Order: sequence, then C-alpha cells, then structure tokens
Amino acid sequence: MFELTVSQIRWEILPGVTVDAYAYNGQIPGPRLQVTQGDRIRIDVTNELDESTTVHWHGLDVPNEMDGPAGITQDPIQPGDTYRYEYTVKQWGTFFYHSHDHADRQQALGLYGALIIDPADPGLQPPADHEYTIQLQEWLSREGLTYPAMPMEGGMPNYFTINGKAYPATETIDMKVGETLRVRFIGSNTIDIHPMHIHGGPFTVVARDGAALTTAQQFQADTINVGPGQRYDVLWNALEPGQWLIHCHINHHTTNNNVETDGAGGLTMIINVTE
Repeated sequence: MFELTVSQIRWEILPGVTVDAYAYNGQIPGPRLQVTQGDRIRIDVTNELDESTTVHWHGLDVPNEMDGPAGITQDPIQPGDTYRYEYTVKQWGTFFYHSHDHADRQQALGLYGALIIDPADPGLQPPADHEYTIQLQEWLSREGLTYPAMPMEGGMPNYFTINGKAYPATETIDMKVGETLRVRFIGSNTIDIHPMHIHGGPFTVVARDGAALTTAQQFQADTINVGPGQRYDVLWNALEPGQWLIHCHINHHTTNNNVETDGAGGLTMIINVTE
C-alpha cells in the first residue's frame, strides 16, 4: 500500500536557486516505489493541486482503467479527491510513474518518480555491489518565475537536474576498486535526449525499457542516449581509484543558467572510488 499526495511546492535545485514545482509527497522526484514481481499493489493518490491530475504507470501491463490518461481511461482526480490505483505487477525491471493530465506542465514541473520491480526469481537480475537511479529533468526559470520547459523558441530550459538537483548539489556515489555499480537511467525528462556518459571505463547495458537483455543482446558502451520515457540499466565496474563523472555529453546541459559552476553544472554527478 502506497500513498501519494500531489501538491505545489517551492523546490531548491541549487543552494539559493528555487523553482515553483509540482511534487508527490513534497519531493522531486516522487518517492521510489519498490515492489516484487507478482505483488498486488494499491496506490492512493490524493490531489492537493488547484487543478485535476492522474498517474500513469509508464511501461506497465495494467488493466486499462488503471492506466491513467485523463478523460480517456478515467475521470481525472479533482482537487481534494483521492483515487485508488490497484493492480498485480506482472513484469520486473526499471519503470516510472508520472502525471498523465495537463500534459503541457505537470510532468515537466516535477510529477514523476521511480517504480522499481524486483524479479520473483532474484537470480534473473545481474548482481551489483551498489545501485543508483538517475532521473533526468529540464527546467526553465526566468526572473523569479518557473515555466515548463518546451522545445520551442523562448521555452528552452536553463537548468537541468539529476534527481531534482543540479551539480554541485547532486549526490556522490562512494564505492571501492573492483566493485560494480548498477545505474538505472530513467527518462523522466520531457523535451531533450540526453547522451549520458560515465568516465573511467565502459559499462555494460543489461536492460532497456524494463526488459532484461539476454547475454547475447548485452553490449558495452560509454554513452547511452536517454530519451523521454526511456530507461536503461547499465553495469559499471570501478577499475581505478579517483573521482569519475557521470554527465550528459551535451555541454549546455552541464551548465547552470548557461554558466559552468565549479567545473561543471546541471546533469553531472561524481562516483568517488577508493582503494
């Protein structure tokens, strides 16, 4: 049983830089929902916005009435109301949830979160010593006002976040030489394709869009294009000590308000590897 409350908040993406945002349970991204394949789950969604909303379970095989498109598979959740989503989880892998109402702004302003489903047979998932989920987002903040970023003149983003924070406010992953990191890239971004690159050696792509790749299908890369709605699971081995970057390889996306900060910005974070 999960409970999600939708509300409008002020969210700090960098020290001293805040945006007007929509959030699940007062945080961006929304809370990580982790279940096991075969579970019967219930999610109560309470709407505290001044407009209607819904939730879509991206990539999941669910009954049509649980799918979330407003006005198509359900009446939207009106302000002050609660709606219960309930279904049995058939798949396993990396998925996410997001608003499917007021498509011009709700997801773009923060209404998304990770939905991680463990396999009923744990042996199906490649082992890793550490795991980190990366959810990408673009923002447009101008003269104290926040707008949903759009791929159009005057609507392009000037801030970019990993899990709701822009570098240097992003988290650091600590691990040791010889250990393996599973990174779950989630395309909760809404307008750009982000070529996500990891320094310090290649990674192995082991899953795409919630589907595990067979050994023959897996491949090595050091950059993967994460488009809106896409998910990739990759395994990265810590080969050498040091501070190794994960970042978008579009240079503008590693700036804050079009300016580099402390050597980077935006879609950048560090893996700190020690002996």
